Amino acid sequence: MWSVSESETTRTDWPKSPPPPWPADVRATIWWHRATPSGRALLPQKNVPVTLVMVVDYLSSPVGPYREILASPVLRRPGHGLGAMPRMSVPFIAVDSDVSVHGGRTHWQLPKVLAHFGGDVLARSSASGDGWAVHADAKALGPAFPMKGALGFAQPVDEELALAGAKLTGKARLCRVEVDAHGPSLGSWLRSGTHFGLQIVSGKMSTGPALLVNDVEA
Repeated sequence: MWSVSESETTRTDWPKSPPPPWPADVRATIWWHRATPSGRALLPQKNVPVTLVMVVDYLSSPVGPYREILASPVLRRPGHGLGAMPRMSVPFIAVDSDVSVHGGRTHWQLPKVLAHFGGDVLARSSASGDGWAVHADAKALGPAFPMKGALGFAQPVDEELALAGAKLTGKARLCRVEVDAHGPSLGSWLRSGTHFGLQIVSGKMSTGPALLVNDVEA
């Protein structure tokens, strides 16, 4: 499974999760920055050199409430059957639910591992695992507004891609996020510092099943 060291695990006995779609009520802070050379090297195919990071509070889901952090070092360029919007490719993702780990690894080829979480994803939050940690301090910029959109994933699987999407509706607001990140690989591609972002103040999300397609750039 495609991952960085922070999302590697030898455990295989995860409790089974239900198949997608996975509807959920969510709160989240999302931020982005220009990709570093190390980030671009993780996915050297044609890409959009933007790193996207999310800390998510799943208030409800088919596996119950849980927290999550994920990061895409670059975005996969649209076209070649990938749709009209850039897609995330996620080598780092961690949660505090072992049944969610099963769901990510089994249904979407997402390399989920267990981690510890603290704080509020819309304010000060933390996520940490074996040798890594990410602290985020988010400050709202302006009022909340209605939003409707989608997120796309393109996970490398040998010479194929697992394509999946999530639809999202709710209320959002702009924000600024002060980030402190470190880890064996995270320190080189998930930038510490202050970044612009977007907060999902309240939202409903549904993530559909993945479809394997040939990776034309593999």
